Amino acid sequence: MAVILGIESSCDETSASICIDGEIKSNIIAGQAIHANYGGVVPELASRAHQQNIIPTVDQAIQQAKINKNDIDAVAFTRGPGLLGSLLVGTSFAKSFALAQNIPLIEVNHMQAHILAHFIEDPKPAFPFLCLTVSGGHTQIVLVKDYFDMELLGQTLDDAAGEAFDKTAKILNLPYPGGPLIDKYAKEGNPLAFALPEPQIADLNFSFSGLKTAILYMVQAQEKENPNFLAENMADVCASVQQRIVTILLNKLKKAAKQTGVKDIAIAGGVSANSGLRSGLVAMGEKYKWNVFIPKFEYCTDNAAMIAIAGYQKFLKSDFVGQDISPLARMHV
Repeated sequence: MAVILGIESSCDETSASICIDGEIKSNIIAGQAIHANYGGVVPELASRAHQQNIIPTVDQAIQQAKINKNDIDAVAFTRGPGLLGSLLVGTSFAKSFALAQNIPLIEVNHMQAHILAHFIEDPKPAFPFLCLTVSGGHTQIVLVKDYFDMELLGQTLDDAAGEAFDKTAKILNLPYPGGPLIDKYAKEGNPLAFALPEPQIADLNFSFSGLKTAILYMVQAQEKENPNFLAENMADVCASVQQRIVTILLNKLKKAAKQTGVKDIAIAGGVSANSGLRSGLVAMGEKYKWNVFIPKFEYCTDNAAMIAIAGYQKFLKSDFVGQDISPLARMHV
């Protein structure tokens, strides 16, 4: 029996999970409400909150899994990418716990873990599969050949899709985090109400900075004509913004599927919780006869279950690291 403790602390969520023989037994996530006051994540405050949250979060994960800390065979932790201060808290705790318990240490790439979240529950994609990984910090199309054999086919050249949602929410005077609020308003609006440009970016890469500027100019022009424009048209604006971001993502994914001939298509990352992206992928899957894989909501955002499941696969290969390991703010798939 292999019992893995997973720890995730890459941004503003402290999470701990227990995985026993590839089955997730607990997945505890402690959020950080303080960032709402600042309209975005403040790295220094995030790392301090992780220090407060990490011990009770790990304790709760162990209790919920109905095990003892002495039952744990290895500790898997997020090495990066992410905020360095936040990563330091998780890495330091993992190293200390492993040292105290005399058990192996497993480093996990956060972006790979988002993709491997698809192996938490059935149905699981078959190798090779394509994964569109979309979050506040990353937008990537990845060809997944094996658990840790991944090829980056395309990525954003500037802003990530999640960042585009959140920055648009600021333009619309919506509170942080704005992405879920845009999704909520979009359900009531007309996605064709306002025409927004689709960036013409080469290959399988993305760009969202131009779209963000177009949204800003559109809102400013409309408010000159009507100062109450946003109050009267919020649902239509959000629906139009969401429709454009989703079509940008799915058009590139369609192109990747055509180029590779791969039929198993997955999404991962925080933005994969977006209802427009989820329904758009399902519709595209039906049209092109894809096998579509969409994670449960709790495995879309940052969570330790995905770290634990990735750690379990590395444990099976005895892929361990030493106590000299340090976190990395930047890492590639």
